[in-house]
Amino acid sequence: MAPPAAESLPASKRSISTIAIIMAMQTEALPLIHKFHLSLAPDSLFPVGVPWVRYHGTYRGLHINIVLPGKHPVLGVDNVGTVCASLITYASIQALQPDLIINAGTAGGFKAKGACIGDVYLVSEVAFHDRRIPIPVFDLYGVGQRQAFATPNMSKDIDLKAGKLSTGDSMDMCPSDESSIIANDATLKDMEGAAVAYVADLLKVPAIFMKAVTDIVDGDKPTSEEYLENLSGVTAALGQAVSQVIYYIDGKCISEL
Repeated sequence: MAPPAAESLPASKRSISTIAIIMAMQTEALPLIHKFHLSLAPDSLFPVGVPWVRYHGTYRGLHINIVLPGKHPVLGVDNVGTVCASLITYASIQALQPDLIINAGTAGGFKAKGACIGDVYLVSEVAFHDRRIPIPVFDLYGVGQRQAFATPNMSKDIDLKAGKLSTGDSMDMCPSDESSIIANDATLKDMEGAAVAYVADLLKVPAIFMKAVTDIVDGDKPTSEEYLENLSGVTAALGQAVSQVIYYIDGKCISEL
């Protein structure tokens, strides 16, 4: 008997064909763009007028897409934060129909939870820390706790730390944010992850989260100063770790991760 055609298999049993790597900043993406010789896509997959950017290419049988929110048209800075992250995640799923989303980027880490500069984490769980709605049930909605897609085999085979991620729209940390982050039991703090998780969960696309530590939130240095000091070296470490994951998933199906 002939084996079933690939398209007739359930998604979890088909080899992963297309991935969308959602990132916030061009600087974070450059090591991967260079590593896999990705090209800037000139197409019009996204609405006319948006600054979103897509790089694409192939590695063996895998179609790789890196999607960035691009630059602010007036200020010229990267469009960071939860709003832009959720928009490009939604648009990428609609346009590319990826088998897997990887949200990769930099984050602050907490030394009290064992984080060190340059550590790359495979995130186990995400939540928000700045959506405070002190009304029963709405409070849980605001936190928006979600599990990352489980990858037990990959977690065993690739040497990455594991930890929880808390997301908010500010780089600094006010006392109320700190309380929420502690309640979230988070090792990491970023500005995009939980927003990506919300959209991926809504549209039922498996998503994993990889975050590299640029600054120690509960350390002695100002966050912005430490972040800028370490950005270049940490993005290189992030690119190496994401490359390992790409090598690993090539030829595998979702259920094998």
